Amino acid sequence: MADYLPQIAFYWPIVAAQDCPPETRSLHELEAAWNNTTKHIQTECVITAREAEVAIEMAAAIVGGRDELRKRPILSIMQCTISPLGQDGGSLEAALVAAQAGLPVGFMTMASCCSTAPATLAGNLVVGNAEVIAASALIELAYPGTPIFYAAAQTAMDLRTGGYTGGEPEDYLFGAATNQLADFYRIPLSMSAFATGAKEPDWQAALDNAFAGLMPVLSGADMLTGAGLLYGSHILSYEQLLMDCEIYDVIQATVQGIEVNEETLALDVIKSVGVRGHYLDQKHTLKHMKERWVPSLVDRRSYSAWEEDGRRGAREWAHEKARWILSNHHSQPLEPKLQQELSNIIAAVEKR
Repeated sequence: MADYLPQIAFYWPIVAAQDCPPETRSLHELEAAWNNTTKHIQTECVITAREAEVAIEMAAAIVGGRDELRKRPILSIMQCTISPLGQDGGSLEAALVAAQAGLPVGFMTMASCCSTAPATLAGNLVVGNAEVIAASALIELAYPGTPIFYAAAQTAMDLRTGGYTGGEPEDYLFGAATNQLADFYRIPLSMSAFATGAKEPDWQAALDNAFAGLMPVLSGADMLTGAGLLYGSHILSYEQLLMDCEIYDVIQATVQGIEVNEETLALDVIKSVGVRGHYLDQKHTLKHMKERWVPSLVDRRSYSAWEEDGRRGAREWAHEKARWILSNHHSQPLEPKLQQELSNIIAAVEKR
């Protein structure tokens, strides 16, 4: 699915390989990803130095060696901090191993107002920022010049349950504010944007993800994560993945703004058409019409057409499209020799 969709620029292994040994679970996830997409892989599940060493060995095998991997990193590492103001030892060690190999490394805070951060939004930002910058500074001290990025998924505790669900006004504000922090430190931002708290693709999911996606994009975030996830990242939905891509398309079209120049003002065309004319037969229309946004899932049909189609809409279309992709899109797998090499690398770890 991710390999097919043009809106998806990089892939996180989303589903855990819990049928595999814990020591190699993340490696099997990487193996599956590399055999099903040519897009960049970013993992948040490599959390020990040994896992990182083997993941680097696998990536190097694909690109032709460690020197080539440094030139063209096909893998990046994202680690989570432990709020409040903590770090996970294994994650830091894995990040240091990745940094030594020249892989991009990022740290994500998930500080939550009222529980793992102060109740105030500004206080939450202080805690989360301290966590990310402390870990980032460690990486740069150890390996100066390592490509790093700022990652964030701050939220607020649900005051009724004490839980984390995702998708609330605080999340949207954090999406904008965190980018200002990342810009201050002059490092890219990866912002958690689409992991709605809704249980299924519905009105709530659309509301959550539209705002949560728009705010970081308006403020200039570099990466967005969470497409296709529901219930605070507990559920993966193919329908939601396609809907999130539609939401992203709307956001992308919105932030392009309005270009104003002699060609786009179209004064000569307006004069030529005059009063009560139309622009359907104008060369200017033919030239620019494909710049206009065309939906994939948003329903613009007439009411009667909708009724005749059994009142189906975005969710049904997304379901059908997902089934079509899964049946018809064939991603480019690794060469059989490379597939075997990756399998052998993992088998050697499991044997030890």
